[in-house]
Amino acid sequence: MTVLTLDCTMLGERHVVAAVAAPAGAPEWARWLEEIGFIPGEQVVLMARAALGGDPLVVRVGQSTFALRRAEAACVQLMVAP
Repeated sequence: MTVLTLDCTMLGERHVVAAVAAPAGAPEWARWLEEIGFIPGEQVVLMARAALGGDPLVVRVGQSTFALRRAEAACVQLMVAP
């Protein structure tokens, strides 16, 4: 099964957070992402990418907007919004 992650989505597509899975080298990222709103069931949209290299990403989760590095966004697993 292929897992869709936030860093690989198209601009403007609405998705729902399925899970947060931090890399082994930075396990604290999972807790931090959940604390700022990336919790299962929450709606998320990729709003913009930086012009050079695509880092950082501007994402909206719920009613909040954040800039995330691609590596952080790759921790957010998604499902298509209903």
